[in-house]
Amino acid sequence: MNSFAVFPQGQSEVRSADQQQHEDDYISQKSLSRRLSWSALGRTQRLKVMECKVRLLDGTDYTCTVEKRAKGQVLFDKVCDHLNLLEKDYFGITYRDAENQMNWLDVSKEMKKQIITGPWNLAFSVKFYPPDPSQLSEDITRYYLCLQLRDDVVSGRLPCSFATHAVLGSYTVQSELGDCDAELQGSSYISDMRLAPNQTKELEEKVLELHRGYK
Repeated sequence: MNSFAVFPQGQSEVRSADQQQHEDDYISQKSLSRRLSWSALGRTQRLKVMECKVRLLDGTDYTCTVEKRAKGQVLFDKVCDHLNLLEKDYFGITYRDAENQMNWLDVSKEMKKQIITGPWNLAFSVKFYPPDPSQLSEDITRYYLCLQLRDDVVSGRLPCSFATHAVLGSYTVQSELGDCDAELQGSSYISDMRLAPNQTKELEEKVLELHRGYK
């Protein structure tokens, strides 16, 4: 009787251990399956967004992510929000195509249908200048327009006469250095600044002359 009573108890303990092992294996497999599922979802989500790098007018880069099927307006609004820019009508975003030709990003179309090849490197630019800058309501708008104007003049995209180069150059020096310092007179501080595509000593002397007259 005693041996009969002991045998079922041992068998029950064996079944209990096997059952526990089975449950542990099931939980482990379920956990692995869940992790793989989340990993696949993460990869899918990553594939649905694209990283965009936008060169700003001050030479810095702004990086953000947008959905792959997003329209150009989404990126444009992100950049303007980053710059605290409200008067958006004068600005746009450019990109280079496969032939390295510059194109304006169409804000009404999906980006992936315009930028066929990656990476998505773009530039924030002035699309057109206002006919009367005094009508602008925001100083920040004038600032970005001036940055674009300076770049257009210095690069030669906007042809200027000698007199215009001299005046614009003197404004640039005044804005960056302030009033002319007597200690700077005769120094090479004008030569260290890029003011025109073909900068000459004659132009630098004229810029210095004009700068000295600003108070």
